[in-house]
Amino acid sequence: MIENQKIRPAQVIGPLGEPLTIDDLPSPKTKRWVVRRKAEVVAAVNGGLLTIDEVLERYGLTLEEFAGWQRAVDRSGMQGLRVTRIQHYRDLYERQLKY
Repeated sequence: MIENQKIRPAQVIGPLGEPLTIDDLPSPKTKRWVVRRKAEVVAAVNGGLLTIDEVLERYGLTLEEFAGWQRAVDRSGMQGLRVTRIQHYRDLYERQLKY
């Protein structure tokens, strides 16, 4: 009964601490993915606002691409999503794993 119903929150906490609703998410036509937009989509999935399948379909992303965003946020926060700093954060994370 209740376990089978899809209960979703009306809003979740966004990456900057603000309330985030479906209407606040980036447009499905988004072509330029800045850090904030990526982080909002990751927060929406983590909070249950959207499923991974919905995100992949809505934004035309691959599972690997979205999973990379999630890993980057988990490891380094929003800064990990910066394309120009990906290698820096990857190296930092790998060094932390060694010790």
